[in-house]
Amino acid sequence: MIGSVNTDLVVFTERMAEAGETLAAQDFALLPGGKGANQAVAACRLGGDVALVGRVGDDAFGALARAALVGIDLGGLRTTPGVPSGVASIVVDRSGENRILVVGGANLCVEVADIPDLTGAALVVLQLEIPVETVYNAIGMALAAGVRVVLNPAPAVALDMARLRGVSYLVPNRLELGLLTGRPTRTSDEIVAASRRLLRAGIGAVIVTLGADGAMLVTMHRVAHVEAPVMQVVDTTGAGDAFIGCFAQSLVETGDEDAALACAVRYASMSVAVRGAQASYSTRAAFQPHNPDTGANPKSL
Repeated sequence: MIGSVNTDLVVFTERMAEAGETLAAQDFALLPGGKGANQAVAACRLGGDVALVGRVGDDAFGALARAALVGIDLGGLRTTPGVPSGVASIVVDRSGENRILVVGGANLCVEVADIPDLTGAALVVLQLEIPVETVYNAIGMALAAGVRVVLNPAPAVALDMARLRGVSYLVPNRLELGLLTGRPTRTSDEIVAASRRLLRAGIGAVIVTLGADGAMLVTMHRVAHVEAPVMQVVDTTGAGDAFIGCFAQSLVETGDEDAALACAVRYASMSVAVRGAQASYSTRAAFQPHNPDTGANPKSL
């Protein structure tokens, strides 16, 4: 994993405040987060051999974030003096929906020189909470080493698609897909059309996460949809990261993208029933990732 490491400052409230309004909230939590760290933790808890490349500041938040990354190879996680660690301000309402503001901090100092030799890696997973130029270069280094790449284009920013050519899996949510392509993404047909625009730009496959509607895998030759199980939603924070961490681990372990897709939908769905991001990620023993009696089957469309 190459990506961000944050601390989440989470406020739980009955409803979102309107502009200029002050509300009394119900609870507060200080939790480890960041897309890179979240995805690494999810993959690690499911049995993955995970290394994380990134940066934290030399502050209390950096120490908190490091302490949460149990079982992960942190040889590539550098501490940057004089720069604060990344933080995210998160508000979660009673329906479990959230609003998130991220301050990049030390994550914005991750550079190409931080990336080790990727030869021998089974998979490289990236997101966009570190500098985009570093992401582009990491993709090039992975492809040169013959390593597959999963890119989560979040937070959504304008991207040079020519520099994403060769990415094996691009994993946006519905909103991010629309922003990347400038196309509508309300219906299944619109999602497929927008995804295939990215495929024509050189992406191997697009996986669109759809929240309560599951996820859709789109290639030039087929479309598969996995529906999400119905869950009591407590907090959706980190559900997309749970999906990607699980998908990456399952893909490496099984080599089966359909099985990985079904596994990831179920894992992400379970995460929304618990507060927090990393706190909501089940262990392998609790999750039983490849139990055929508990996984949904992708439906071809």
